[in-house]
Amino acid sequence: MNNFSKFIYSFIIVIVFSIATAFGQCPPGTWGLDVTINPDQYPEETSWYIMDFYGDTLMSGGPYLDIIDYQPQYDSECAPIDSFYFVVQDNYGDGIAGSLWGGEDGSIYIEQCGDTIWSLDSANFGDFLMDTIVTSNCPPPPPVFGCMDTNYVEYNFLATQDTGMCYTPIIYGCTDSLAFNYVDSANTDINIPNCLHELELTDLAGNGWAGSSLIVSQATNISPPFGWAVIDTFTLVDGFDTTYSFNLVAGLPVKAEFQITFQSDFTAVQCGYSLYSAEGDYVAIDIEGGFVNPIPPFISIFGEPYCGNECIERTYGCIDSTALNYNDSVNTDDGSCYYIAGCTNPNYIEYNALADFDNGSCLTLIVLGCMDSTALNYNPEANVELEGSCIEVVLGCMDDGAFNYNPNANVDDGSCIPLIFGCTDPTAFNYCDTCNTDNGGCIDVVNGCTDTLALNYNPLANVDNGSCILPVEGCTDVTAVNYNIEANIADSSCYYESGCYASVPYYIPDACFEWVIQVDPYCCNNSWDNTCYDLYSYCEEGWTGPVDINMYKRSVYLPYPNPTKDYINFNEPVDVLVIDNYGRKHKLYLDTKRIKLDKGINYIKVSNDIVNFTTIIIVQ
Repeated sequence: MNNFSKFIYSFIIVIVFSIATAFGQCPPGTWGLDVTINPDQYPEETSWYIMDFYGDTLMSGGPYLDIIDYQPQYDSECAPIDSFYFVVQDNYGDGIAGSLWGGEDGSIYIEQCGDTIWSLDSANFGDFLMDTIVTSNCPPPPPVFGCMDTNYVEYNFLATQDTGMCYTPIIYGCTDSLAFNYVDSANTDINIPNCLHELELTDLAGNGWAGSSLIVSQATNISPPFGWAVIDTFTLVDGFDTTYSFNLVAGLPVKAEFQITFQSDFTAVQCGYSLYSAEGDYVAIDIEGGFVNPIPPFISIFGEPYCGNECIERTYGCIDSTALNYNDSVNTDDGSCYYIAGCTNPNYIEYNALADFDNGSCLTLIVLGCMDSTALNYNPEANVELEGSCIEVVLGCMDDGAFNYNPNANVDDGSCIPLIFGCTDPTAFNYCDTCNTDNGGCIDVVNGCTDTLALNYNPLANVDNGSCILPVEGCTDVTAVNYNIEANIADSSCYYESGCYASVPYYIPDACFEWVIQVDPYCCNNSWDNTCYDLYSYCEEGWTGPVDINMYKRSVYLPYPNPTKDYINFNEPVDVLVIDNYGRKHKLYLDTKRIKLDKGINYIKVSNDIVNFTTIIIVQ
C-alpha cells in the first residue's frame, strides 16, 4: 500500500465514524447527535455544553478563539435516548446577535437522524440560554451494497448487503514493478502484519498534562462494528515531551481518546500528541496541539497503522562472481562488472583500450603539440607529436602599416620601412624623390608666364618659359602726335592736332585751348589773334570754372571697382572692347553697364558718342 492509498484508507475510517454517528451506528442504546454553531463576528464570546439531568456533560464547545468570524463549527457524539439540557453562553451579554453591531446574527441547530430537533429562536439571548432537548430512536440506515467477501479485490468494508459484485480473487504478491520480487500476476501486496509505533506526547508550556491522559485502543475487526481493545493509557507527567513505543497491527483502525481533568482550561490548549511508525514514514495520528476551551470530557481521533509490505527494494551492483568487482550483497546487475584492470582514460599515455576498470595506473597526461625545436610553435612540454601541427619560421616585416609588410611572415625581423606618401612620378611638377608610396596628388608641368605683373601672365602655369611681356604705359594711338610705338598700355597721355586753322602750338587735350575755342570758335575757325591769346592766358592764370570738358565727360564713364574680383560697372552705357595680353581683340560688349573679366590684368577700350579711352582693369 503506497502513501496515497494509506491516506485514502485513513480518511475513509474517519468518514465511517461520522456516518456511523449520523445514521445511528453508535454503540447499542445510543444514537448520533449533531450540533452546528454558526457564530457571529465575535466567536470568541460564545460557548456551549449539553448535560443530562444528573449534571454530567455530554458535549461542549467554544469559546472559539482561533477561528475566522462566521465560520461554522460542527460537533457529533453518540447520545442515549434521554432528555438533556442545552446551555449556550455569551460572555458579553448580547448572545450571538451580531446585527446589533453592524454584522450578522449567528444561529444554532441540533440534529438527530437527519432531522432538526432544536434551533435558536432569537440570537439576542443575553448572556445565558438553557433549553431541553430530547433524543429518540433513529430509523435504520439505508443498506450499503457491495462485495462482502474479504477474499476479493472488490471487497467493501462499508457494505451491509452483498450484491454479488465480487469478481477478482485476491492474488498476493509484490505489485511494485520496480521491486526486485515484483509479481506480474499479483493484485494485492502482502503487507507486514505488525510493526513498532511511537507515541509522542507534547506540552507547549513544559509542565506536563497535570493528570490528563490519552487512551490508545485498536479495533479487533477491519469493518464495523469494530470492537476496541485498549493498548494502554499514557500521560505526560512533566516537561515538554515524552515518547512511548508499542506494536500495532497493520490495517486495523486505531483510536486515541484524550481525557482531561478540569482543574484548568489552559491545560488542554497546551497538549498535543502524534502516533507514527518507528521508521517515521507514516503518521497515523497527528495533533500538534492544542484543544479549544471549554474542554469536553474526551476527544477521539482515529487513524490506520501501516507497516509496509514484503516487496524487496532493488539494490544495484555486479552480480557476476567471475568479475573483479563481484558484490554478493546486491540483487540486480547494473552493468558495472569489470574483468581487466588498467588505465581507461584515453587522455593518458598509459591508456589500455582493453581495460574495463581503471586501477589508477593513469600517470602521464598526454600533451599534444609540435616537437620540432626549429618550428615556430615548438612545445617543449609536448610528449605526443600532433601530425602536421608544426609551423615553419618565416622572417619578414609583420607591420601591416609598413611599406614592406609581408603577410606571410610569422617572425618580425626588424626590416619594416615606414610609408612615405607623395608624388612618385619623376615627370610631374611635384615629384618627390624620397617618397615610396604615391598619394595620387601628382601635378602636370604647365609652361607659361608666371609673373603676375606681366601682360600675358598665366595663372595655370607652374614653370616660367621666359615669355612674359611686361606692361609699358604710353600713348598707343597712332594718330596722336605723341604716339609711342613701344607702349602696350594706353595711359591717356595722347594728344592731337587741334584741327584748327590757327597756327599755334596747341594740341588736344589742352584744357585752356579747348575752353578758348569753345568760348570763341573764331579762334579755331579763323585765326589765333590777340583776343584768343588773352583768353588762353586768362585761363592759365587761374580761372576756376570748368575747363577740361572731356576729362569731366570721361570721369563719368570710368569703370569701378578697380581692382575687382570679377565684375566691373559703368554709370552710363558704353561699348567695351576687351584686349588680351598680346594686344588682340578678345571680346566686344555693346551698350553695357556691367561686364565680367578673367583673373589677371585686362586691357579694355571704353567708347561711345561722348568718350573714347583705354584703361587697365586688375581682377584679383
